[in-house]
Amino acid sequence: MIIAVDFDGTCVTHAYPFVGKSIGAGYVLRDLVDQGHRLILWTMRSGKELQDAVDWFDARNLKLFGINSNPSQASWTESPKAYAHMYIDDAALGTPLISEFGYRPFVDWTKVRALLTEKGVLKNV
Repeated sequence: MIIAVDFDGTCVTHAYPFVGKSIGAGYVLRDLVDQGHRLILWTMRSGKELQDAVDWFDARNLKLFGINSNPSQASWTESPKAYAHMYIDDAALGTPLISEFGYRPFVDWTKVRALLTEKGVLKNV
């Protein structure tokens, strides 16, 4: 599957323009990549702030299939919306959130892992 992943509030706590604290996304994303899924970083960040997010993925050796775009869709559409099979975003309706340590709510990756496993996207590791 191609999975588009937001950054702020999804991979890390909200701290824009800085990179927030890790919230467990790296472990789940690592398992997804290891099982053959491709990731698209789907974020409003640009410039240096976008590079900071890309560096977060690089530091975890998480290869990105695309950054704010799906490189495979250029042959069949000019739409700027990145095509993916799934989008993980703290702003998406139904995404499980957690609020700890006084932070704005962010993605609960323990529950996301359970959902991905339940749907057969992620095999138990």
